[in-house]
Amino acid sequence: MTGTADTLLRVEGLKKHFPLGHSRDGVVVKAVDDVSFNVGRGRIVGLVGESGSGKTTVSRAILRLIEPTGGRVVYDGTDVMRLDARALRRFRRHMQIIFQDPYSSLNPRMTIEEIIGEALTAQAPMPAAERRDRTARLLERVGLGPEQMRRYPHEFSGGQRQRIGIARALAVEPGFVIADEAVSALDVSVQAQVLNLLQDLQQELGLTMLFIAHDLAVVEYLCDEIVVLYLGRIMEIGPTDAVCNDPRHPYTRALLSAAPVPDPTADRKRLVLAGDIPSPIAAPSGCVFRTRCPYAVADCAAVVPPLRETAPGRFSACILEDIG
Repeated sequence: MTGTADTLLRVEGLKKHFPLGHSRDGVVVKAVDDVSFNVGRGRIVGLVGESGSGKTTVSRAILRLIEPTGGRVVYDGTDVMRLDARALRRFRRHMQIIFQDPYSSLNPRMTIEEIIGEALTAQAPMPAAERRDRTARLLERVGLGPEQMRRYPHEFSGGQRQRIGIARALAVEPGFVIADEAVSALDVSVQAQVLNLLQDLQQELGLTMLFIAHDLAVVEYLCDEIVVLYLGRIMEIGPTDAVCNDPRHPYTRALLSAAPVPDPTADRKRLVLAGDIPSPIAAPSGCVFRTRCPYAVADCAAVVPPLRETAPGRFSACILEDIG
């Protein structure tokens, strides 16, 4: 996939393989294998898939929180993989992450002022008064009050903690933010509040986001485009409306058919997948989805399907032209 003038982030052939224990025979777990996609400037791209599909590994490899095995990540013309430790530290202000668990992602021994202030100090040292003023403004921006700066994380609810995590990510004014399952640990009503906050912040600040989730209803509400991941490989890419209304890959169809709908009387056709997601230690040959695919044919075991363009802006990794 080639980028355009409006592409902010370009991921090319990203791989992350983990050695299996102390094995000397070269056995590895292919957590992410040849992942490529683009994120347009000012857009929100959703990365979806079952647990174990490699979504979080992709996010951490993009940010180099873990070192990729191969591939390129190009942010606004800068090859992130070629940065040395000092340059990467300076570069981190451009790309930030909101972690999944609002309970473990905040240091319980630090006040909120210290948590957000630490992010500011790491990138742009400033006088204490200025740092305190910026922290207060950040808290107000995410719906909290400056009087809460001296409290500790345990004094906040889960939704409030996630707002603090968002404030910390925005502290250094990044252009790109990864939200890694940022609402999955929250109650449904709180999820809606945090999603609305992210949407408002994206529009207000012009942020570009990669939103990772397994809930397609959430992705459909928030995202402009969808990237579907299965066992470390991309199955489908396309605009949100197109993917949700006319999925081109059997796995995407299965995910959509499994999503709950508010009307219990609605006539729905479920596409039930057999078994569980295979282990990445011994991934199936050819198409990694073939062992659970209701449309699989003999060639699926022999050919790794490339991600091909099926319509303008739409890509699918399936050797079948029509899955009915």
